Formats: sequence, structure tokens, C-alpha cells
Amino acid sequence: MSGTTSGNSSVARLAVASGPERGGRVEKAFSLSDLRNLVKAGAIDTVLLAIPDLQGRLKGKRYDANHFLKRVAHHGAEVCAYVLATDVDMSPADGFSLTSWETGYQDLSVQPALSTLRVVPWLPRTVVVLGDAVHHDGTPIDIAPREILHRQLTRLSRHGLHAKAGIETEFVLYKGTYAEAEQVGYQGLRPLTTENLDYALDHDPVSDRFLRRLHRALAGAGMPVEAIKTEAGPGQVDVTFPYGGALAACDRHPLFKHAVRTLGLHAGLAPTFMAAPETGRANGLHLHVSLWSKAVSQLNEPGSEYELSSTGQHAIAGLLVGLAELGPFYAPNVNSYKRFTPGSFAPTTFTWGRDNRTCAVRVVGRGEGLHLEIRVPGADANPYLALSAVLAAIDHGIDRKLALGPVSTGNAYNVGGTPVPPTLGRALTSFRDSSLAHEAFGAEVVEHYARLAELEIAHDERVVTDAERQRWLARA
Repeated sequence: MSGTTSGNSSVARLAVASGPERGGRVEKAFSLSDLRNLVKAGAIDTVLLAIPDLQGRLKGKRYDANHFLKRVAHHGAEVCAYVLATDVDMSPADGFSLTSWETGYQDLSVQPALSTLRVVPWLPRTVVVLGDAVHHDGTPIDIAPREILHRQLTRLSRHGLHAKAGIETEFVLYKGTYAEAEQVGYQGLRPLTTENLDYALDHDPVSDRFLRRLHRALAGAGMPVEAIKTEAGPGQVDVTFPYGGALAACDRHPLFKHAVRTLGLHAGLAPTFMAAPETGRANGLHLHVSLWSKAVSQLNEPGSEYELSSTGQHAIAGLLVGLAELGPFYAPNVNSYKRFTPGSFAPTTFTWGRDNRTCAVRVVGRGEGLHLEIRVPGADANPYLALSAVLAAIDHGIDRKLALGPVSTGNAYNVGGTPVPPTLGRALTSFRDSSLAHEAFGAEVVEHYARLAELEIAHDERVVTDAERQRWLARA
């Protein structure tokens, strides 16, 4: 018993030690040696080796901790390659070059990224480590979301720049479990709360208990939040994470969603990150991004608190042009486009403004804190891909020194500008035809994610919806 108690205290200490980044650096890594000590103490018995899939979910295997240390930590593992070539239902599908029925659905290798080791307090005696998908010769798999982001960060470094990022995500809590929702055909779902609780500090006991457990669990995993607040929509929650390295910010996000779902299940709740879970409701994934050269911010004009530098102007101009062509990376599903409605706080045109929440790009902060809030991605977006689209567009603007148009000073819903793609089909056409997308990501990546979008569109086209029956059953 004493060994178990000691092990639990070690888990807590090491989780804190592997905490958030400052200035893009990890304060103290949770090492393989630390893991060995926890396993010996009986505090850890399971290791999850996970790769982020196309949808940004964690996919992988549960390993006995001793087996992981002996066989997997340095030699990697294998999973079926279809985990990176399938739709959200995990249905095997033709049309992907990575794998297919013709190739026999072969394996790919997963190499643990040991710097991502961390305790996950919402699962007993468990740690998680993210993995990089590689071919059997060790070369990276180009279409893997983590590799796509890594390459965009490398491209940005051509300009002597690196990005910092913070992610802000919204989700909705419904009463009852996912299984219960499925049993009733997802009809009559009841949000946990029914009133506007935007910025509220008086929460019902169930909400308070869930939010406290989430806060503690994330902190225990070395992923402390910056803030949690309830939103205007019924049952809606907003979570903001601290600023730090771009890849690390995205690495934390799938774990955050895993924690939300796991804790929700234990609380008898069904969280959803759908972009538009109900008509008139919208869940966003806002990306807060800044550009740095060494330790100096490059968005503000030197000596000025609020004035944008030429780099900052080119970056925003690139976003307004480039994001219009990269929709499948930040709005990947048919439902994603039902979020883009006037008055929803989701943008409908590509505009920019200073502290203006009706714009696609909101410039906030001052001095070295000046940064861009990109409000286009929905909560259903894969953060690796969404941030990759942002960085590719920024790179495009800086590389071509694009001129920045006038600032939007009023309601951006009422002004002109390039519209956000209205449907996934329109976004797919722009994506496939985009020279920017092909230059930034390569033809293989473009075709892979175009095929994913095709699968989503085909699924939507052949499924009869409740809305169709309600509108036409008695009238057709």
C-alpha cells in the first residue's frame, strides 16, 4: 500500500513538471525514466500510443506499460494504415492512395514521440504518448495531420519566423449519454442548461461539478487551462488554453477532447463538438496566432503598441485570400458550413478588424501581445489541419508581400468581401483548384483530403434527414 501511495504522489508531481510551455519551451519533460519509475511503483500500468487521425481524434492501442518500455518505446508499433484513410465512421473506402482493398490494407509504423508523454488523470494508472506515422523505412507519411503541421512550421521558418498559438474551443453538453441519445435517434436532446449563461459565475451543481473535474483533470495532465466559461447557447462551454508552441498546442487538443468525452460519460452527459449541433447554434475553434523571430514579436511595428508591422499586414492579407481556398482543412464536414450564418459570431466573409468579433480575422492585444484570432474554424475541425491552413495562408501573404485591404470598423456581416464557402462542395472545388494548396501541401495531400471531403458529401447526399421528412412528408 505504501508503494501505491508513493506512486500516486509521483504521478501528480510529474504531471505538474511536464506542464505548459513558456516561450515555446517545455519547462521539464516527463521522461521515459520517469515512466519506468512510475511503473515500478505500481502507479502506472497502461500506456496509450495514439496518432491523431484525419478528424483529429486519437487512434491507437493500449499497451501494458512494461511491454511498452521493453518493445515499443524505441522500436515503434504497427497499425492498419486505414486509420489515416477513412471517414468518421471508420469505414474502409477506395480512392485513397495510402491504402485500399487493392493494396490489402497494409500496416504503417507508429514511432512514439516521447516528448509528448504525459499522465492522463481521467483514466486510472494511464499515460499517453502521441506517435508519428511513418513508412516502414522510417520516412514520414505526408498526409498525417501532425506531419502536415510540422511541414508548415518548417516552411514558415524560411522567413526566419516561428508561430505561437493558443486554442479556444466551444462545445455543448447534453443530458444523458451518447448511447441514450442513439437509442432515441438523437431526438429531443436536452442541453444541460437552458438559459443564457454567458460569463455567468453562478452555475448549477451538475455544471459546476463537471467544470471543476475537467479543470483538475487537465491541470493534472500538465495542460492547465487559461479559462473556462459558460457561453450564451444552452449547455455551451468555452475553454481557452495558454499560449505556446504551435505543435504543442495542437498536440494537447485531442487529449482535451478525450478528457471532455470521458468525464462527460462518467457524469451522464453527452458533449458535442459539432460546428452546428442545432439550427442557430455554433461551436467555434478560434486559433490565436502570433509570429516571432527568436524572442521578438513580428506582428506589431517596432516601437508601436497597436500598429501592424509590414509582416503583420502581409500575414493578414494572406489569410483573407488563402483561407477562402482551404475550406476542407478548417470546415471538414457538411455540418461545418451551417455554422456560417449572420449574427452567429461565426464569420460569413473574409474580413479583418481590430477587436471585432464579426470578422474572420480579429486583431487583439498590444505590443508583444498583439496577435491574430482566426475565427473561421469550427469546433469540429482537426486543429493540426486548421492551423496548417492558417500558416500556409500567412506564408502565402508574406512570400508575395500581399497588400492589406481596409479594416472593417462596423458590422462585418453587412459589408462586402470574399464570402466564406457556403457548402463543403463549393469548398472542395476551390481546394482542388487552388494553386496555393498544391504549392503549400503537395498534390498527394490535396487529393487525400479532397477524397475525404467527397466521402462526407456522398454520405450526406444519400441519407434522408428528419428535416426533410418534417418539410415534405405531408406535402410531397
